[in-house]
Amino acid sequence: MRSGIDILVGTPGRIKDHLQSGKLDLTKVKHVVLDEVDQMLDMGFAEQVEDILRVAYKKDSEDNPQTLLFSATCPHWVYDVAKKYMKSKYEQIDLIGKRTQKAATTVEHLAIECHWSQRAAVIGDVIQVYSGSHGRTIVFCETKKEANELALNASIKQDCQSLHGDIPQKQREITLKGFRNGTFKVLVATNVAARGLDIPEVDLVVQCSPPK
Repeated sequence: MRSGIDILVGTPGRIKDHLQSGKLDLTKVKHVVLDEVDQMLDMGFAEQVEDILRVAYKKDSEDNPQTLLFSATCPHWVYDVAKKYMKSKYEQIDLIGKRTQKAATTVEHLAIECHWSQRAAVIGDVIQVYSGSHGRTIVFCETKKEANELALNASIKQDCQSLHGDIPQKQREITLKGFRNGTFKVLVATNVAARGLDIPEVDLVVQCSPPK
């Protein structure tokens, strides 16, 4: 950074640290990109993001950086917050629009009703039927406790590991590497695995409860 860079990619907290210590100069920034903007603004980062943008933006100036906000989901409140960072003639690009079919047409969706006490057994059977012994499966749970319990449940016959916020980053990387290269076939995860992961060739995704 001392010798000058073209692109900086960082988390809000880290960028703010560098700003406060005088190691980062944002006065000449031309483009600002917020990725996963709904999560960034919803998870308590909004204040940090505003602190950072305040350095690069001048009120009502035409020379402010171009701002690009990306998100897979955009609740209405995201648009309201976004207007604070955008020029008055901002453009909104919606890749889905009013289409009712919002998922890939190559994916089949099934809903299975069962008592919560039978859930592990049913999930085990579903994995066996739809993913077999060689396919990859991701199972999403609401809580870390659920993820741990399900990963250890005997009803899931395939090799299985869990992924959630209490697992250290180094172990997460080892777990993901193992899942990618086929060391184990079932990953039980909380929403920590819902964004930003590139895992090719997943045959089955199971939501333990209807997604919120």
